[in-house]
Amino acid sequence: MKAVITGATKGIGRAIAIKLFNEGYHLALVARNLTELEQLRDELFLIGRTILIYSVDCAVKEEVYRFLHTVEKDFGDVDVLVNNVGAFLPGSMLDEEDEIFEKQQNINVNAAYYIGKFYGKKMRSQKHGHIFNICSVASNAPVKNGGSYSVTKAAMLSLNHVLRQELAPHQVKVTAFLPGSTKTSSWEGTSIPDDKFVQPQDIADTLFTILNLSKGVNVDEVLITPLDF
Repeated sequence: MKAVITGATKGIGRAIAIKLFNEGYHLALVARNLTELEQLRDELFLIGRTILIYSVDCAVKEEVYRFLHTVEKDFGDVDVLVNNVGAFLPGSMLDEEDEIFEKQQNINVNAAYYIGKFYGKKMRSQKHGHIFNICSVASNAPVKNGGSYSVTKAAMLSLNHVLRQELAPHQVKVTAFLPGSTKTSSWEGTSIPDDKFVQPQDIADTLFTILNLSKGVNVDEVLITPLDF
């Protein structure tokens, strides 16, 4: 089994990469920081298992498509795609520069669109596969001080719905994750105890459980939030 994971070196993406690798998957990992990709690859390295790494700025369309054409040659058909790469730039939408919205749009929506469409077509031909889109609770309701982020995550959830609708007749599954506050690098320096957060491992474990459900079932959305934040 083979999986492509974007935003693979930190937080949720890293936890999913480690989980799938430990469960026997071959991986193609995408992130912007090559050094961090190399460190993760070396940490996971096991003879007989493929780990390919790609340094890609997912805010840049040309880089995304260059990666897609390269990984197609390197890695072949894929069973699982995890659209995890994302950006959260806090602030008031009314007071921010346009570039704040545009950057989040490029990373949170456009990259998922390009990559999801690319692998959606391939999975449609294969008649199998599973796409996971890591959205946010902000996909359903705006988060305070995160207006533009909320807009782009709402769009990502809509993209997820369209992919699911178009791919379901071809036996391809599509699932959205909507995590609440998750203990990732964006919370570094907080005084809030770890046990108040969703853990990245919770999302990775849930994702793997979904992958092992029966052929005829699709988990449309996973809303996973802290018990008492």
